[in-house]
Amino acid sequence: MILDDLFDTVLLERSEGVATLTLNRPERLNSFTAAMHADLRAALEVVRGDHSLRALILTGAGRGFCAGQDLGERTRAIADGTLDLSASVDTNYKPLVLALRSLDMPVLAAVNGIAAGAGSSLALACDVVFAGRSASFIQSFGKLGLIPDTGGSWMLPRAVGHARAMGLALFAEPLTAEQAAEWGLIWRCVDDEALMPTVVDAARKLASGPTRGYIRTRQALLASTANELETQLDLERDFMGELGNSRDYREGVAAFVAKRAPHFTGE
Repeated sequence: MILDDLFDTVLLERSEGVATLTLNRPERLNSFTAAMHADLRAALEVVRGDHSLRALILTGAGRGFCAGQDLGERTRAIADGTLDLSASVDTNYKPLVLALRSLDMPVLAAVNGIAAGAGSSLALACDVVFAGRSASFIQSFGKLGLIPDTGGSWMLPRAVGHARAMGLALFAEPLTAEQAAEWGLIWRCVDDEALMPTVVDAARKLASGPTRGYIRTRQALLASTANELETQLDLERDFMGELGNSRDYREGVAAFVAKRAPHFTGE
């Protein structure tokens, strides 16, 4: 196990092909500051550059996943006349979502406690979301006269449909983890004490799987929201042609024929 001691506001642990990135401002429910954004971007670059890693878990320290933006930082910016939310999105939130979406490995969220505002959107930017039973998702932007950001305005309607997305955004009411699973917003709700063991087990399974196929699956599903059917069929053709020449596909076929467990390398 490698525990990186490089960051002030996040923890990065690497073990058995899995990176675990923990937001680490528990006294503020892991709310975002400019310093945390910088640490997150740097930590994700460490993960991106470590070719031994084949899955990432994103979670929060303490009793919450992430309460969104730290409004204390916003209050100071309002007071000194430096507030610019456009710049904040461009500098911090947009790069964070794009960095997660572009990682060449599956990204799993382990949502413990509250995921509010940008924290909720951050969880939804991951490939697969697990949540503890006590967790909740809140689109708190509506309480502040804002819109869902960090990709929330794109992800919410695609996950739960227009009507539910509008209700979540306008009323800013908490959605329990069980409701989120029932609505299709997240993959699975588990008991709190089972959350991390469940997610670690899932991440290890993915880390030993055909990584390139997982990434092309992510890309194909994301593209499907904008593509016409024929365009999507062409994309499937191209990806299948590429993956059919991969070592992992050949290993998968050989293992199936030999009735043995496959040994995937991600190549």
